[in-house]
Amino acid sequence: MHFDLTDLRLFLHTVECGNITAGARRSHLSLPAASARIRAMESSLGIALLERNRRGVQPTPAGQALVTHARQIGLQVERLRFDLAQYANGLQGQVRLLCNTAALTEYLPELLAGFLRQRPQIDVDIQELPSLRIVQALGQGIADIGIISTAVACGDLQTRPFRDDPLVLIMAPDHPLAAVDNPDFPRSLEHGYVGLGASSALALHLEEQALHLGRRMQVRVRAEGFDGVIRMVAHGAGLGIVPLAAVRRWQGMLPLHSVALQEEWAQRRLLLCARDFASLPGQALALLEALAPRV
Repeated sequence: MHFDLTDLRLFLHTVECGNITAGARRSHLSLPAASARIRAMESSLGIALLERNRRGVQPTPAGQALVTHARQIGLQVERLRFDLAQYANGLQGQVRLLCNTAALTEYLPELLAGFLRQRPQIDVDIQELPSLRIVQALGQGIADIGIISTAVACGDLQTRPFRDDPLVLIMAPDHPLAAVDNPDFPRSLEHGYVGLGASSALALHLEEQALHLGRRMQVRVRAEGFDGVIRMVAHGAGLGIVPLAAVRRWQGMLPLHSVALQEEWAQRRLLLCARDFASLPGQALALLEALAPRV
């Protein structure tokens, strides 16, 4: 078996892109050279790594095993480069961070700004995803660190506390539910909502909770971010569900009535997570320490 790093990167890119042409382009190789490399890999193993069809390629079971090992090797090479670079240039590199809606909008802006100011040689590639997708992505080695809600199982990931993040029901003071003692989520579904963007992690989570009850949320309008939801709710557009931290920022500035939700899924905590904290590259460890809550 004779593979080099170019072979492994090419194979990963091909699987991720779904065809050899795009994989070759992403690997900065010509199509004939890429095809020859993949055929040589299969020949040296004596087994097919890709299933080819009119729509592109998919990994065989052996190919999927190679994908897993290739990602691990890629992470090891990245850590090697980082550790050696420290001696020449100081701490540097890029960290891949996945987080849910609340972490991205309520907690990370100031934390990341402070970290980037103190670490000018480190960049952060951040992406918003639902917590379940983050768990799956980290398990596949796609990112370094994630921030997830306790609403989902973390599987084999290692976790550390990040922030408490309870959800609250908000409404204008003259909304019919404002006169009800401790209205719950099922009762709120009888009314219209101001929702977040349909693809946001929290919007997907709330719609899933409604479906568990055999109901659908009546989303009258969608706003961009928690601030947009809060401002529209305060002026009578409907109900909203947002993190308590977002409501506190507007306290005293808008006419707003808020109620703590008692459902277990609303008593959220956010967790930092990774496949293995000890094996994170130095730049990811530096970010992890910057994000950890101060005791």
